[in-house]
Amino acid sequence: MRLLFKTLMVIGMTILLLVPLMMIRGTIQERQYYRDEAVRKVTSTSAGAQSLVGPVLVVPYVDTIEVEEKNKDGVVVRKVKKDGESGQWVFFPTTMDVQGTIVPRSRFLGLHEVRGYELQDVTTATFAAKIPADENPELPRRIGQPWLMYGIGDVRGLAGLQKLRIGSAETPLVRGLGGREGSGLHARLATPKAGDTMAFDTRLEFSLEGTETLAIAPLGERNRIVLDSEWPHPQFNGSFTARKQSITADGFHGEWEVSALATNAQAQYLGGKIQPNMGAVGYRESEGDTGLDVVSVSLVDPVNIYSQADRATKYGVLFVLLTFVGFFMFELIKQLRIHPVQYGLVGLALAIFFLLLVALSEHFPFGQAYLAASAACIGLLGYYVSHVLHSWTRGFGFAAMLALLYGVLYGLLISEDNAMVLGAGLLFLILAAIMIVTRKVDWYALGSALPTRSASPIPKSPTAPTA
Repeated sequence: MRLLFKTLMVIGMTILLLVPLMMIRGTIQERQYYRDEAVRKVTSTSAGAQSLVGPVLVVPYVDTIEVEEKNKDGVVVRKVKKDGESGQWVFFPTTMDVQGTIVPRSRFLGLHEVRGYELQDVTTATFAAKIPADENPELPRRIGQPWLMYGIGDVRGLAGLQKLRIGSAETPLVRGLGGREGSGLHARLATPKAGDTMAFDTRLEFSLEGTETLAIAPLGERNRIVLDSEWPHPQFNGSFTARKQSITADGFHGEWEVSALATNAQAQYLGGKIQPNMGAVGYRESEGDTGLDVVSVSLVDPVNIYSQADRATKYGVLFVLLTFVGFFMFELIKQLRIHPVQYGLVGLALAIFFLLLVALSEHFPFGQAYLAASAACIGLLGYYVSHVLHSWTRGFGFAAMLALLYGVLYGLLISEDNAMVLGAGLLFLILAAIMIVTRKVDWYALGSALPTRSASPIPKSPTAPTA
């Protein structure tokens, strides 16, 4: 019965310690919310995640129609009206080539770092737009002044001068999309005639600041996008895989070649979509695919301290349980008495480790913060347990066991792809170790012989020698 009572007590203490662990996890999630709020504040006063759409050539026109009307005498006559239905022809480039260099820029709000960048870009394109001939020469369309437009996610990020050359002439740019809703730049072109072919090359040089993510829509018949950066931790998102990519400690290089046959971007644009597919881009959650297919890259932090700490807390119960199991083994095998309060204090020290980890990682790199927090907790518990177990040797062994556990946990955190197999292997090894150590234990005998006194005998008072 005593063994059963002690077992239930250990289980109960483990369950009780779920409360501080959940409170600590709530604190971690709150800090993550503050970090996200910092990103929102920074992007509200500067450019957010950026997107590039275009160039696209738009040619407006107004149909000339013939209508029948009654004159004042009631006779039906035919009249030509030049203000019929209006419309637009939209032409996409034959080829589009984007050459961009992403220069990382960091902004800080309090303790939180927001990853920004400056894109130094040159976009060239070739157009061969065939203006439809009039179906009826007697009812010619009235063609308006066309414009060439470049969609930009947030024009607040435009830095310095933007140079647009059409052919050999430099052409002024105007803010807006020239009659279509959205953010960007456009340039007016000479008015063509029906049946003409508008054949020209374009070259746009510009600098664009943004936050974390860049998305580019491949609207040409043939698209080539090349992005380089000194940032060594990119995340390639979007709807297309890079044909060539390399990631080193000095940065990354990515090349995409996308044909119009491999994407619905043109049809999506004609359908009224002018922003990237947020779900595919990865920088904002979206319900459904409601935007353009894009090539996208994000400058991500190599270690998100809050997600790492949150993952670590998921192993908190395992830490507490394994520690209590170790205590339980000492109590049974070495015939020691360990009070529930001592169990609780050790469990709380293990829980405080996760809070200390978050606090330190906001000021130091995650690896250094983890080392400092684990060293502090291992040192404290080793000192305390050596007195609880009445032996410095046992305390040192207990501290060594904790050091091994913390080392394994760090391996789980940095090896996210292998976390499952490492965790399963750890549990198997721990269970195997317990089974091997206790393979010759007579549990019935231990259950009836639980200690009723301290393992360290209290010295008796000296007595006078008998005569």
